[in-house]
Amino acid sequence: MPRVTFVPDGKTVEVPAGTSILDAAEAADVDLPSNCGGVCACTTCHVWVEEGLDSLSELEDREDDKLNEAAGLAPTSRLGCQACVSTGDVVVRIPHNRIAS
Repeated sequence: MPRVTFVPDGKTVEVPAGTSILDAAEAADVDLPSNCGGVCACTTCHVWVEEGLDSLSELEDREDDKLNEAAGLAPTSRLGCQACVSTGDVVVRIPHNRIAS
């Protein structure tokens, strides 16, 4: 099973393929907010993918549009509610300074 590691928490969890980063965070007992409940209506679950970007589901148009509203947008930004682990291990960083949207 793929593993998701959360930085700076340093927690790693094994998850079945198809698991969202948001669900992986919950399984690892990592605080990754999701004000909209995981329906791609906000950016509170914004993360930066440090390793394994190719091991995630493809960026869909709706997520891409919503990401443009995220504070601290980076080339490796994803929304935890939309990015699902597919084949390999992933390391994600949870931004420290969050601005709820």
